[in-house]
Amino acid sequence: QVHVVESGGGLVRPGGSLRLSCVASGSISSIDVMAWHRQAPGKQRELVAGISSGGTTNYADSAKGRFTISMDNAKNTVYLQMNSLKLEDTAVYYCNSIVYDVLWRRGDYWGQGTQVTVSS
Repeated sequence: QVHVVESGGGLVRPGGSLRLSCVASGSISSIDVMAWHRQAPGKQRELVAGISSGGTTNYADSAKGRFTISMDNAKNTVYLQMNSLKLEDTAVYYCNSIVYDVLWRRGDYWGQGTQVTVSS
């Protein structure tokens, strides 16, 4: 079994910063990709940023220049540094981890989400 747990959400003023963390734990042999998605009220879930175990990153246009995704492979942990936050960044942020388990089966796992609220 694989568990994915996010942390670091909270309330921040426009222009402020937050750092989200996500740890994947359990029967993991290797991480393939970890990513952050978000879902605002009344909207579909969308990809914010992703990173492969090799360090290749991709970002949504809305995140480019403001957010930075990074991964600590040794800790199976991914981070999302969010700067210059805007009101429209308010959402529940979900961590997605694609891993190979101890039997080298590829699986897709999601965390429960962490709330980010940007408000003045």
